[in-house]
Amino acid sequence: MLANEVFVVVENIRSAENVGSLFRTADALGIQKIFLCGITPIPISIGRKPGTDKIAKTALGAEQTVAWEYASQTWRVAEQLKRKGVRVVALEQSPKSIALQKFEPKFPLALALGNEVNGVSSAVLKRCDNVVEIPMRGQKESLNVAVAFGIAAYQIVKHESP
Repeated sequence: MLANEVFVVVENIRSAENVGSLFRTADALGIQKIFLCGITPIPISIGRKPGTDKIAKTALGAEQTVAWEYASQTWRVAEQLKRKGVRVVALEQSPKSIALQKFEPKFPLALALGNEVNGVSSAVLKRCDNVVEIPMRGQKESLNVAVAFGIAAYQIVKHESP
């Protein structure tokens, strides 16, 4: 692992469009790899008719430029990353979460994202080194997962060493 690597662990995201958006943002920020877990849709394999994949529609080719891997159990991915020296950080609202702008990331780092409704599972949360959240100032309690990822990932990668 390189000192400044950033990974994304995606747990049970239902929307293929959200997954495509995650790929596009990951490409823009130089994310090393996305782990697609559980029920999260995966990009269609090569050879399918272009234009039929909802991930490709929003990723605009980033699903081909960002490395990805599928795993059925997210908690196992978190454990594997931790064994390799990667800090696992969940983006989730919880009593233990740190406001994103106060978080001082240490690299290599994996940002765990959860289901649009249920968030990051307790099985993954208990394996995380930190939990961060984006403070909400309005009436709504959360952001779309792809939007939240963009905000959090940008905040995290700005701390990387050149």
